Amino acid sequence: MTDYSKIAYSCFLLYITICSFKDLCVHTSSEKQIPITKVGLNTNIGPTLKFFYCYSCGYRKVFEDYANIIRQKYPEISITGSNYDPPGIHMLIARVLGLLKMVVIVSVLSGINLFNKFGIETPSWWTWCTENKIWSCMMIFFMTNALEGHFISTGAFEILLNDIPVWSKLETGRIPQPPELFQIIDNHMLLDDPTEPMKPGFPK
Repeated sequence: MTDYSKIAYSCFLLYITICSFKDLCVHTSSEKQIPITKVGLNTNIGPTLKFFYCYSCGYRKVFEDYANIIRQKYPEISITGSNYDPPGIHMLIARVLGLLKMVVIVSVLSGINLFNKFGIETPSWWTWCTENKIWSCMMIFFMTNALEGHFISTGAFEILLNDIPVWSKLETGRIPQPPELFQIIDNHMLLDDPTEPMKPGFPK
């Protein structure tokens, strides 16, 4: 019975460590884990449309949907998308939480008493954690993940056309509807090409 418990603890420790390491890498190095997505054939020629979105908010799928419909209407536009990084202090807090999560989980599963190491009396909740390792580690894992997600979540969906900001969800509080985005693109492309006649229905 003891052998099975050790195997179960070892497997759970391995799983938590892998998940924690993956989350920590995503939070601390978004450029590596969330690469820039390019849509379009001529990525170095013609207009460029850049999206900066909140990856933890689930806006990656929204970006991909918008990229598909924009590519169909404007095949000459190069489209890129990447994660909108939170402010520096929020990213620092997320890093610290990620490291603490791994330290506490490893300490609980291995039976290391961190409080004794610092000469502090062991609190009752730590005793409960060591007596209920699986449940406590799961609680620590999901609670810290929720806190990390809170600090790295920006709610951003920012759009730049030729490096000029044309929409900001942080300022408007919403994502543009496709017709709105089409009109913005049309208006900016007309301004960039004054020889093209103004389309009716658009502001002059």
